[in-house]
Amino acid sequence: MTAPPLEPSFPQAMEITAQWLGLWENGELSEEVLADRIGELVSSRDGARGFFVVSLAGDCPLMDRLPEPLVQQLRAAGDGVVDLSARNLAMSTAMALHHRRAGDGGQEASSERVASRCTELLRLLEPQAVKQRLEGLLEAARHGSGADVAFLERWGYDAEQREAIARAVVAVAET
Repeated sequence: MTAPPLEPSFPQAMEITAQWLGLWENGELSEEVLADRIGELVSSRDGARGFFVVSLAGDCPLMDRLPEPLVQQLRAAGDGVVDLSARNLAMSTAMALHHRRAGDGGQEASSERVASRCTELLRLLEPQAVKQRLEGLLEAARHGSGADVAFLERWGYDAEQREAIARAVVAVAET
């Protein structure tokens, strides 16, 4: 009997992801091997969180041109990846507005890039799971009801940020 794979902590997952993305960018890791490794990483919540923090916010082009083997692994990971992608869409959208208000164009552009990457990723994940997850987020953002209200309140998003989140959610369905 084999031992279950070790689950990395959030900081370990960030470090591992940064290493793998560097190897991939330098041509030292194939798309298939990268996808397999990421598939293992995103099987745990902290692993997935670490992967998305680094890949969505970083300069690596991986999330701008998602290789098919990676899309397959992220789809296979299921609801956890859908949930984190939806939450990252909401947070980056709200932060883009926050940075715009503060006059920080650089941070605004960074947050908008994360939101764009999340939108494209959500369009590639399992459609029914994405639809259900985004409907819940939209219900909380627009109507203040449902399970995601606590998520939006924990981050202190105001009415304008919630409306921006709602528009971002709706935009996922647009092609």
